[in-house]
Amino acid sequence: MAFIQYIGRIQFDDGARRTLPDELARLGLQRPLIVSDRGLEATGVLAQALAFLEGWEALPAFLDVPSNPTEAAARAALEFYRSSGCDGVIAIGGGSPMDCGKAVALLATHDQPLEVYLAKSGGEARITRAVAPVIAIPTTAGTGSEIGRGAGLTLANGEKEVFLSPNLVPRVAICDPELTHGLPPHLTAATGIDAFTHAFEAYLSPAVNPPADAIAIEALRRMRQWLPRAVADGRDREARWHVMMAALEAAMTTWKGLGLTHALSMPFDDLGLHHGTVVGVLLPHTVGFLTEVVPSDRIGAVAEAVGSTPATLADDLAAFTEELGLPSGLGALGVDPQRLPEFSVLAAGSAFNQTAPGQATAGDYERMALSAMAPLERQLAPH
Repeated sequence: MAFIQYIGRIQFDDGARRTLPDELARLGLQRPLIVSDRGLEATGVLAQALAFLEGWEALPAFLDVPSNPTEAAARAALEFYRSSGCDGVIAIGGGSPMDCGKAVALLATHDQPLEVYLAKSGGEARITRAVAPVIAIPTTAGTGSEIGRGAGLTLANGEKEVFLSPNLVPRVAICDPELTHGLPPHLTAATGIDAFTHAFEAYLSPAVNPPADAIAIEALRRMRQWLPRAVADGRDREARWHVMMAALEAAMTTWKGLGLTHALSMPFDDLGLHHGTVVGVLLPHTVGFLTEVVPSDRIGAVAEAVGSTPATLADDLAAFTEELGLPSGLGALGVDPQRLPEFSVLAAGSAFNQTAPGQATAGDYERMALSAMAPLERQLAPH
């Protein structure tokens, strides 16, 4: 059975932030809560995103979103939402503000504990259309949360969990590549490789969705071509446009579900490590397992899209992340190998493992994580 669904409204182009006033009016929002972070406020990107919304300075704003969004932050924002009489959310930033904004929109309209809505426990059926309207304005090109049905949040118990529902898709995504022109090279690389991995894993998912497959291959090609240019020169207007478009395309594919890399990355997010950076480190180390469980023509298609072959795909992905300046192993990120068994159990139980090919066990994840502790080329070197 194929499940194919594409929903949401997208404004995309340089200067697309000009459409924000009209989109607010279309939704009938009078007093939205702005959800963002202090970094974007300090750099002026927040003001840039809202520049065409007259009187935005008077709107309530919650700017204390941490680098990995938490239940505590979402509940603090919810309190401000309610006390300020808000009727929707404008989420501005990377995945953290957008996921936090989605959590606020959910909590504002649903009264049960957050655990009830977790994807892994069937929570999708409990998330109704009552979710408050969200307008998402990404300032990175990678997360995909601006059109995605998911949100990741670290709960009060310290574990990062995923919420999935079509009702969590923002009502409008305003994708303006100009908002990414000031993004530093390392964040450009990390968010870009996250989007690249969205398309990579979605294509290899066993779910049936030929339109998503076609978009995934296009996203892989576009990101492979343009991301190095955007990393090398953040003011390259053409590269920034294509990288944001590739990220948007990759987000469209995630309706198929993600896979091994994202399942394994989630526990590392709780260490305070940047999500995209961890994803980039882990991706090459999943290829060995994938080649054993995914049909060869599927592996061949993703390899061809990135200028590789099935036999050299792991090496070529490692070379790609090195070209982008990303770390080459978990050890370089200060990860304690003693925690890998614990993280592997969490990965095996995650919602992403349910959509990954091959039904990887905790033991499989532990082997991937151990492999990722050191650079791939070091492991392949002769003894």
